[in-house]
Amino acid sequence: MMAFIMLMPVTIMNLHLSFTEARQMVGLIQDLRARAAEFVDKDDERHLREMIGGALKQGLVQRDIFDQNPVQNALKTALLGIDEIGLKHDSIVSTLLYPHIQCDEATLRRIRGFFGEDVVKIISGLSRIHDLYKKNPVVESENFRNLLLSFAEDMRVILIMIASRVNLMRQIRDTSALDAQRQVAEEASYLYAPLAHKLGLYKLKSELEDLSLKYLEHDAYYLIKEKLNETKKSRDAYIKSFIAPIQEKLEQAGLAFHMKGRTKSIHSIWQKMKKQKCGFEGIYDLFAIRIILESPMEAEKMHCWQVYSLITDMYQPNPKRLRDWLSVPKSNGYESLHITVLGPENKWVEVQIRTARMDDIAERGLAAHWRYKGIKGENGLDEWLNSIRNALETSDNLRMIDQFKMDLYEDEVYVFTPRGDLFKFPKGATVLDFAFHVHSNVGSHCVGAKINGKNVSIREVLKSGDQVEILTSNAQKPKMDWLNIVKSSRAKSKIRLALKVDQDKNAHLAKEILERRFKNRKIDMDEALMAQVVKKLGFKETSDFYRHIASQALDVAEVIEKYVELRDNLHLATEHLTQQSVQDYTFALKPENALRHDDDVLVIDQNLKDVDFALAKCCNPIFGDPIFGFVTVNGGIKVHRENCPNAPELRKRFGYRVVRAKWSGKGNAQYSAAIRIVGNDDLGILNNITNVISKEEQLTIRNINVDSRDGLFCGNIVVRLDAISRLDVLLKKIRTIKGVRSAERL
Repeated sequence: MMAFIMLMPVTIMNLHLSFTEARQMVGLIQDLRARAAEFVDKDDERHLREMIGGALKQGLVQRDIFDQNPVQNALKTALLGIDEIGLKHDSIVSTLLYPHIQCDEATLRRIRGFFGEDVVKIISGLSRIHDLYKKNPVVESENFRNLLLSFAEDMRVILIMIASRVNLMRQIRDTSALDAQRQVAEEASYLYAPLAHKLGLYKLKSELEDLSLKYLEHDAYYLIKEKLNETKKSRDAYIKSFIAPIQEKLEQAGLAFHMKGRTKSIHSIWQKMKKQKCGFEGIYDLFAIRIILESPMEAEKMHCWQVYSLITDMYQPNPKRLRDWLSVPKSNGYESLHITVLGPENKWVEVQIRTARMDDIAERGLAAHWRYKGIKGENGLDEWLNSIRNALETSDNLRMIDQFKMDLYEDEVYVFTPRGDLFKFPKGATVLDFAFHVHSNVGSHCVGAKINGKNVSIREVLKSGDQVEILTSNAQKPKMDWLNIVKSSRAKSKIRLALKVDQDKNAHLAKEILERRFKNRKIDMDEALMAQVVKKLGFKETSDFYRHIASQALDVAEVIEKYVELRDNLHLATEHLTQQSVQDYTFALKPENALRHDDDVLVIDQNLKDVDFALAKCCNPIFGDPIFGFVTVNGGIKVHRENCPNAPELRKRFGYRVVRAKWSGKGNAQYSAAIRIVGNDDLGILNNITNVISKEEQLTIRNINVDSRDGLFCGNIVVRLDAISRLDVLLKKIRTIKGVRSAERL
């Protein structure tokens, strides 16, 4: 790395280095040369000098907002990557080059010729993520973390970013750019620390969290740090005295084990203080003892509980703090036995008991610590990152990382709105998926989009990182084939709903057309008879019938012809029926709604009793209402109120089928009655109404439907009662309630 020394005069000239800073850089170059000697040769040094020197001469390298020297920071990041992560040739070269070059095609060709394709891929990945930041997404979102990973086709990109952020966090303690310092610290906390944890870089993760706390919660950080320093000596002595008798007992029992004692990080202690709402002195578990047993699988639980028994014989346990994840492991696979015991000096100490297998799973497998702490991964991310972590811990060089691509995200893509909001979709999702995700109305009128400024159709497939702007037109309407274009279930359901709404509009239009044509022919249209026509024409659903009329697939003239035919046939049959006298007529129908009661006798015409009948649903007669009977085409009798809205039409068109009727006996049955109430939309008025109704004897509420608009409410309430007199009393009581403007029977 001596090549860097030759860059010093140029560096000083362009970056205005102080003598102290220049001397530090010489030391960094020497350290880097010593550590990278095995994988950076003289040709690499020469090419690095050529490219970085050229960038410096062209003035492409500038100090950042923190007045940091980018060359010095690149050297420090490279050293950190070697020491803490184990980065090798391609990663170190990329770390040194990226801050000093323009990532254009010509430069990438030179890099490919000097250092190979892998360095080009890493630098391209770093450049893409730099562009991603320009879109200003919300970095604390899980989607952003996932998108960042998906952009890093080579995992070394993420490793370099983590190393770079740790180095930057170390350098900005005394900066005057406080807003930028806060932003960097927040990103370290939300983004880089969780990524480091997912990769098993626990030391860097803790450092990022602690430094973030230092910049974001300055007073809290230094308070905890001072308290820890004050108690370190006594804490170490206490741990030693605590584990000594345990170690003796476990050895006497013939168990193979080793023990660890660890102090919680400042960040972790602060989180506990906030959660428990207490001071530093209130955190009794500043450290934990972990006992890891070498035990065969068939004896794991027995040995763990044996250790538990030995410890609780020596120290009093806190039963409220027992966590048994041996008998029933956590859903993520975590297995361990956690106990809290009262040690010497009456101090509570947490002890974790587990086997080597359980510890390995907790550290690397299903329950990697970020999930245990609630930072959830998704899909295959955890398993994949665990493989990366194992590669970092076991491999002599990182070239094997090349095989780990982001194929785990082959099922997902992440795209931006023009404002920088980030959405996630299944792979294969199209512009139309995006449009319906934004809003149903946007989707229904979507005619295309601009992706990264380029016009595309609604069928265009989205790719991670795309910035999508939807184009709409009021003339556009949802189509059935859109269901084959979209990929997400959300878009499919919205399209189906939009199509149904459109079909309902068409059905309404078709119904108006039909009624107008009937009126032109001076034919009265009966709904019941029309229902028979629909079935005769082969339609199972009325909606299909109207849709065929709206689309002109079915001729309205054909419908009218079929209607007239059925009407005439029915009229002939009815004429024959009415020739029989009422006295000779036998009513054989069973009650439709089981409304016949011994105490409720319906008298029809000349005092005929015990005739089977059904109450008409159009007016819902109640005992005591003036009523009449109507002979149906099937031979049964429907009982209507005299003031039924259908009564005039029935008497006018089918007077020969109307018979006189009256109630006889007592109103001991229960009848449905609908009440419409209008009143001021005051707080508690509905409660007052229901209280009045519920206090009435032999009366129950069956249904309530309330709508409110412009300070008024309108409610329909269905009640069950035994007579019209009781309904009249109820209406009078409701009208007296404050705020009620009207209460009428429907």
